[in-house]
Amino acid sequence: MRIQGTKISDLKAGEIINGIYLLKSAELKISSNKKPYLDIVLADSTGSIQAKWWDASETELGSLLPYKLYHINAKVDVWKETMQLTLIKVEIAGDEDQKLIGEFVPAAPVPPEEMLQEIYSYAAKIKNSEIRSVVMMLLDEKEEKLMYYPAAKSLHHAMRSGLLYHIIRMLRLGEAISGVYDGVNTDLLFAGIIIHDLAKIGELTSNELGMAEYSKEGQFLGHIIMGVEELDRAGRSVNASEEVMLLLKHMVVSHHYETEYGSPKKPLFLEAELLHHIDMIDARVYDYQNATRNLEAGQFSEPVWSLDRRSVYKVGLAD
Repeated sequence: MRIQGTKISDLKAGEIINGIYLLKSAELKISSNKKPYLDIVLADSTGSIQAKWWDASETELGSLLPYKLYHINAKVDVWKETMQLTLIKVEIAGDEDQKLIGEFVPAAPVPPEEMLQEIYSYAAKIKNSEIRSVVMMLLDEKEEKLMYYPAAKSLHHAMRSGLLYHIIRMLRLGEAISGVYDGVNTDLLFAGIIIHDLAKIGELTSNELGMAEYSKEGQFLGHIIMGVEELDRAGRSVNASEEVMLLLKHMVVSHHYETEYGSPKKPLFLEAELLHHIDMIDARVYDYQNATRNLEAGQFSEPVWSLDRRSVYKVGLAD
């Protein structure tokens, strides 16, 4: 086996690299000088990177298999402040190498079994039986896919078991906040955190490696509308009251806060407001840590799209 080479996190502009990488996607495009090329996304456990196969055609595109490992020989270039690869040679890895494909996929740092058990422990803390029944029904329906689903296709927590990781960090933060401020209804807050993104299982289609694409329903409706539909069905199934269902639906509907991000209503009660901010905090913490993870202290990252293309800084103060 030849599972070795430069990690994506260690790439440096100008160098020639050889290694094995996961091919996530490939698309035929036309350059500004009217020549065809392939726009490819490669990945390993440390991240992903765009790659260009110049002067390639439908023939080369047809030879590539998504979610397979490939031996790559390429030059590391910089385009619009972002590193990309210019491919020199592409060759599919052998069967023995393919068996190790799980080692090339970004994944949550906590085993999914542990995260799922922790989420169920928070669900068990919900005292209101109607709310708890709705949450438990939705968790039970999604449990199998929760084990590997990402929280997004390409943004925060876009990794295997990323949705579980996003939810548990939000639950921990929600519990901490409720210990600071009196009067927070933890039944609503824990329920809202657990269910707010569950319809991403459906908005996205994902393989067991956590590689996702938008489904037809996801493109037409999105996880907010899909989430309300799933909630409505669960509420009727457990015979939850109209008031409980209105509150839970509102938390799903308002958690993106702004209409341009998919929320037709802003939060109208405290726990819905907290849900939005806890969601944003966890997403932003992920974005900052992901952008600076492989930097030396004192360095700036490449521009981060989800942070308004800011180049963020790796702080290195002594303890």
